[in-house]
Amino acid sequence: MNYLVTGGAGFIGSHLCELLLDEGHRVCAIDDLSTGSVNNVAHLRSNPNFTCVFESIFERQLMAELVDNADTIVHLAAAVGVNLIVQDPVRTIETNILGSELVLKLAAKKQRKVLIASTSEIYGKSSKVPFGEDDDMVFGASTRSRWSYACSKAIDEFLALAYFKQRGTPVIIVRLFNTVGPRQTGHYGMVLPRFTRQALDGAAITVYGDGSQSRCFGYVGDIVGAIAKLTREPAAVGEIFNLGNNEEVTINGLAELVREVARSESPIVHIPYKDVYGDGFEDMPRRVPNLEKAFRVIGYRPTLNTRQTIEKVVNHMSRPVEVHPIPPRVHAETEPQRLAAARR
Repeated sequence: MNYLVTGGAGFIGSHLCELLLDEGHRVCAIDDLSTGSVNNVAHLRSNPNFTCVFESIFERQLMAELVDNADTIVHLAAAVGVNLIVQDPVRTIETNILGSELVLKLAAKKQRKVLIASTSEIYGKSSKVPFGEDDDMVFGASTRSRWSYACSKAIDEFLALAYFKQRGTPVIIVRLFNTVGPRQTGHYGMVLPRFTRQALDGAAITVYGDGSQSRCFGYVGDIVGAIAKLTREPAAVGEIFNLGNNEEVTINGLAELVREVARSESPIVHIPYKDVYGDGFEDMPRRVPNLEKAFRVIGYRPTLNTRQTIEKVVNHMSRPVEVHPIPPRVHAETEPQRLAAARR
């Protein structure tokens, strides 16, 4: 099967590309490297079944050709991370909504299957825990920029389901709950790699807020395995699935676990939200997924607990990083033809 993975040089995207190649598929990844990295896919580029195009998904002609050459599109490209969402809401909204619109429009022309990556942020401030796929969305005021991300992903979901219902485009939606693992960076506000880097460096582990808020951290290997299965499951088309882990841990507890696994003596300090994100930042006290639907359809169960996942992250971040140069941008008029010829 031919897969197109948008955001393919990102944290989740690179793991998905790796898995699909191991399964014997042909994979084309596209990534503008705004949050992805060449280092994430450097080990894949010698595989004859893998192509990585370092360009924006908004290059319409290029994307049209890449979609034409694919059987299935996994759309992971998005503006992610709390820091980016708060600091650059225009980019967040435009990237998420307009990017998904373009992918769906191009896929609909050739009736290609599309899996859209959404988020647990969709549930907003809902207090109904665990969250089920049909539960209500409860967002804060539009004056709170934090909710722009959740709203943009909600529009993505509505649009995807509209294409499915009105035009018959085969779509699948997954809501990801705090996916973590090797290759994830803390640059954009992701808590586990940030804690891990601080612990390994002997710096203070900085917990935002009082640390009583709880989350569930899903191992990236489990998540990409579920995504791959869903793309090949007929019963998944037109449906929404929570993916993650349902083992709940407070952020204080996460900090303690990271310090223990990393054998660090770093102090744990608390920083008020307003000192990080400005006045009026709103957070959710709990975020726990109901995973029954994913289990029922594809037999999904998490394979690693939180501690085991932290161990993988610590081991990965303890190793030296090999830096690879960024290749030149592709030429939008020639790259699709080269890809098509290579796959004949």
